[in-house]
Parts: sequence; structure tokens; C-alpha cells
Amino acid sequence: MANKKPALGRGLEALIPDIEPEVEGGITEIDINEIQPNKEQPRKKFDEDKLKQLAESIKEHGVVQPVIVKKEGEFYSLIAGERRWRAARIAGIRKIPAIIKDFTNNEVMEISLIENLQREDLNPIEEAEAYARLINEFNMTQEDIANKIGKSRSAVANILRLINLDERVRKFVYEDVLSEGHARALINIDDKDVQYETAKKIIDENLNVRQSEKLVKKILLSKIIEKRRKPQKKNEPYINDIQEKLKNHLGTKVRVTYGRKKGKIEIEYYSYDDLERLMNLLNI
Repeated sequence: MANKKPALGRGLEALIPDIEPEVEGGITEIDINEIQPNKEQPRKKFDEDKLKQLAESIKEHGVVQPVIVKKEGEFYSLIAGERRWRAARIAGIRKIPAIIKDFTNNEVMEISLIENLQREDLNPIEEAEAYARLINEFNMTQEDIANKIGKSRSAVANILRLINLDERVRKFVYEDVLSEGHARALINIDDKDVQYETAKKIIDENLNVRQSEKLVKKILLSKIIEKRRKPQKKNEPYINDIQEKLKNHLGTKVRVTYGRKKGKIEIEYYSYDDLERLMNLLNI
């Protein structure tokens, strides 16, 4: 009985359905220097330590799984397997097993995105950006993406929310200064500047995710209280009208401020005579 393939393998096979038949006799040894990385590679950061570990494995066992490339003039463009290619270069391998496929540019991008999303060590910001590209450029739904990479739709939705982080906070997450858990807490703060300042506080005080969630809740609660204390905007035209009438009647500057239950009227005067005049106008 054949072993059941893991869920993470289904997406790429669905995009390249005829890879397996070619593996039996369609693998070509290509000079590693004739292969160029994909310029549209979604992954921008590669863990050097993990690449070195993979390079050591390649030195001992060789490149077990071929890379997938597309012929581009005198060279080949990588479609899938950039980590293996980079590690093979570190290992000093001169030739690498490859499968040459002819794909459109859109197919190349979709395959690159899916392949990278199937890796568990993808940075959450890169992952969110990849999801966004699949949705915007390939008209995929969150459900489509979830099915291709073997994750739940809610997991895809949660990562996708990170796109809405302040750019400065996204950089913290991209550089591994903040974790995905920290980012999920911060996304609840709509004000970008407050979000950024909170992120800096989390970093400066070395707060863990649980502590960060409590901090964010405290900030959100203070915002709600502050909002409740602010004057109701719907009364503003009425108050402005009263302020203008008082100003015209008294012949001086008048300021009317108001809250939910009470307010204040400030009348300016510039001398004792002016004060006496105002008192007469007010019948005091």
C-alpha cells in the first residue's frame, strides 16, 4: 500500500501535475553556474545557518530532489528549489539535477509562491505578502490558498491580516525582532503611530506575547474611555451657533466647550470697564 503524501505536497503537484513521470527519466544534470535565481522570488531572506546545514547534507548525500528550471536564453531560471541550489553552491557542487519545464511567467510566479508557502520557516511577513499576491494577481480566494498549501482558511486569514500592519512594525517582524504572535496582538491597534510606539515598547521592555496582548488591551481600553469622554460631534453645529450668537451679543470672544453631561462658557474681557459692560449686558 502506497504511503499517503503529506498535505503540504499537494499544492505544488497540482500546479505541476506531470513532474513525477519526468522524474523517472527526465532529470538533467545542469552546470550550477548556468542557473540563475528567479528575480520574482517571493522569499527575500534565507537562513544562512540552515543553508550550511543543508550544504553539509548535500556533500554527504548529494541533491536528492531535483530543482525545476525554465530555459531562458543561454541560462536557466529557477522555478522551484532555490534553497537546494544555494546550498549546492555552498557545498561546491558543480552540477545539479534539474527538470526543465516550459512555463508562462504567471505560472512561474504562482509555482514559486506556492513552493515557498509550503515551507514552514517562511517569514510571516513574506507569507502574508505571498498570500496577497496570490489573491490580487491570480484571483485566488483564501479557501483556494488554504487547499493548495494544506492549511486552514482561518490560518491563511490570520496571516493575511499582517499586511495591514504599519510598515515600520512589519519591518520589525520581517527582521525577527518581533514574532508573529506579537504582530497579531499589534494588528488590533488601528492608529499606525500608536501601533508603532507600542511595538517599540514591547521591544524595549522585552515583553512576551502574553504580556504584549495585555498591553494592547490596556491601550485599546484607554482609547475607548477617551472616545467616550470626547464631546459628541453631532451637537457641534448647534454649539457653534450658540457661541456665535453670544459673541455677537456681548461683543467679545466667547468659547463654549461641552462634554457628555456638562460644558463651560468662557467670556473674555480686557478691562474693568469692559467687565462692567458685560455685566450690564447680562443683567447682573
